[in-house]
Amino acid sequence: MSRTPFYCAAALALPILTAGCAPVAITALGVGGATAVNHTLTGIAYKTFTIPLPRVKNASLTALNRMGMKVAGTSKQDGNDVITATGNERSIEVLLEPISSKSTRMRVTARTGGLLYDSATATEIIIQTDKVLTGT
Repeated sequence: MSRTPFYCAAALALPILTAGCAPVAITALGVGGATAVNHTLTGIAYKTFTIPLPRVKNASLTALNRMGMKVAGTSKQDGNDVITATGNERSIEVLLEPISSKSTRMRVTARTGGLLYDSATATEIIIQTDKVLTGT
């Protein structure tokens, strides 16, 4: 008996069974790389660095500058540092949360207007920040 029907059914069922697992799938794809970035379903990107907040903040500002984003300002919000920036039709928010004196969680939101998000830009900001921190 041929196994072809089984493989076809499995191939068709896989997308349906994993439809709600986008964050898991995206994270799984990035785990093997040097820069694993987590995403939410809303397009917000996250990464925790084992680096103190002041260094991550400086690297974030450098990364935004390298990407041609215009930094609109920095502020404090509930003990976190917030960097706001703009690009072509993009509104960027980088939230830096101190996890400990040696660890910082970075959350990047890139909005394209209204309720639309640009997860690719948010991810690239994190990747570029990591490159500044590692000197690559």
